[in-house]
Amino acid sequence: MKNNNLLKSFKYAFIGIFTSLKTERNLMIHTSIMTLVIISGIILKISKYEWFTCIILFLTVISAELFNTAIEVTIDLVSPNKHPLAKKAKDISAGAVLITAIGSAIIGLWIFIPKIF
Repeated sequence: MKNNNLLKSFKYAFIGIFTSLKTERNLMIHTSIMTLVIISGIILKISKYEWFTCIILFLTVISAELFNTAIEVTIDLVSPNKHPLAKKAKDISAGAVLITAIGSAIIGLWIFIPKIF
């Protein structure tokens, strides 16, 4: 059933984010790494363009993880028994998060390694 109340839509979106933060290990890991990057960025005084890049990367990885979680939960709902196609869909969505995280890490290293040395 579609919800036409904008405030309730935002409420439900925040509930989804906070529920995922509490229950999804990988999202907790990504959030912890994001916090370390923010602290490092403050200490190493990265430029506003580097901050912009980091923020885009944070949003991309966190969004990918949220999409992955939604896909996995939906698959568990519609296919409670093990099925090769359910496994394939879960593996592919997890792979998308992994590619996003690896790409973000490479770009992050590109930003931070010269500042460290």
